[in-house]
Amino acid sequence: MKFSLDAQSGNARATTIVTAHSTIKTPVFMPVGTAASVKALDTNDLTSLLDAKIVLANTYHLYLRPGDQTIKELGGLHNFTGYKRSFLTDSGGFQAFSLSDMSQANDEGIEFQSHIDGSRHLFTPQKVLDIQYNLGSDIMMILDDLIALPATKERLALSVKRTTKWAKDSIAYHKQMQAQGIGINQNIFAIIQGGTDPYFRQQSAQELCAMDFDGFAIGGLSVGEESQAMYDTIEHTTQFMPKSKPRYLMGVGTPEDIVEAIERGIDMFDCVMPTRNARNGTIFTTFGKLNIKAARYKKDPNPIDESCGCYTCKHYSRAYLNHLFRAKELTYYRLASLHNLYYYLDLVKKAREAILEQNYVTFKQEFYARRGL
Repeated sequence: MKFSLDAQSGNARATTIVTAHSTIKTPVFMPVGTAASVKALDTNDLTSLLDAKIVLANTYHLYLRPGDQTIKELGGLHNFTGYKRSFLTDSGGFQAFSLSDMSQANDEGIEFQSHIDGSRHLFTPQKVLDIQYNLGSDIMMILDDLIALPATKERLALSVKRTTKWAKDSIAYHKQMQAQGIGINQNIFAIIQGGTDPYFRQQSAQELCAMDFDGFAIGGLSVGEESQAMYDTIEHTTQFMPKSKPRYLMGVGTPEDIVEAIERGIDMFDCVMPTRNARNGTIFTTFGKLNIKAARYKKDPNPIDESCGCYTCKHYSRAYLNHLFRAKELTYYRLASLHNLYYYLDLVKKAREAILEQNYVTFKQEFYARRGL
């Protein structure tokens, strides 16, 4: 991986990440393709209509179905899906934790029961990397000990301790595998934990960032805490993260969250929100959220957003989207998802332009002004 810091506006950063499969200009939003597919969209949608340079896939789900060995035999994620640009795969720890009725973290790793057939499995730092070597992703997230919030100081301390231990195990194993010719073009990111506690966030960041990872993520946020607590935690944590490597905020979030996090020095984002909300009838626009199923759009000939350049807004009206949603037509999911993802990708693209022009404060002010906030 090659990384360069192109410009700063305050703490907001414009950077370039070069992997074996694409050049990624940040700030960047990664569409979520949990099961190696962004819901309702195909590779042509992602490349030709959205120009997405990197997509996230999920280690837990692909390990269980169709199996990482199957994907390896079919040429890895890039050949399996036909998407030839970059993939980031998360470690699967969050899904093992959240989807299993019986999951248990211990010093060795995370034991869990498959949500598909009830079979029992153990994710260790080495196991999740082995799965991701088979997947062939460009960026691999290592296993971390995530916890629900609020949490006691004792549980936070244990989470940080385990996360650091697993990080040491992960980087040692990765170097060992690369020496054997495995994972040569794959990069690993560590995940900073510590809840919203400044002390534990600092401890986790300093311990992890002392290791030779290719990038660093902030995990364990956007799990129910107040927005301001999340913003304060990001601002506190980034000061302990190296300027010379990518910074990734996992699973966040709303357009407002992204604008605020960019201002605090974050480069990379992912979230299911644009596609999930699209399927439920909530559309993101420059002027705020729009509920496309509302009766007032039944005869509205206008595009979703007059200022949007996406495929959906260029070709279809609010009335048509309203009809498709009410008729439960599958085409609705594609058109709405295309719009919402275009909105997110365009938002971070414009944020980058503002940073390059040393004008991020004005960009943020105009972003809120258009929403009447």
